[in-house]
Amino acid sequence: QVQLAESGGGLVQAGESLRLSCLISGLDFDRYDMAWFRQRPGKEREAVSCISATSGLARYSVDAKDRFIISTDKAEKYLYLQMNSVKPDDTATYYCAADTLGSWSLCRRDEFGLWGQGTQVTVSS
Repeated sequence: QVQLAESGGGLVQAGESLRLSCLISGLDFDRYDMAWFRQRPGKEREAVSCISATSGLARYSVDAKDRFIISTDKAEKYLYLQMNSVKPDDTATYYCAADTLGSWSLCRRDEFGLWGQGTQVTVSS
């Protein structure tokens, strides 16, 4: 049974850093692409970053570029999102996602079918 569970969210001040974690069980990391999405209040869920299982190539949203870093720890079954220099606009529920190898090309929501329940990140000004 595949399960994704996010953690690490919380309240943080603008300019600080935060690391989100996603424990993914029940699947082979080598055969799944993974991603982080977020949903701001009143907005649609949007991609933050996607990573390829084989090549390790990652794609970031314009807003996340140069601030966030997506990474994995295959041995410990974790997907991470290091968030640096956070801004109030980063306030959102963050979700980790996964799907079979080669599922994404544009890093968008409809390319992923497995989701966690989300972790809330609130950035104060």
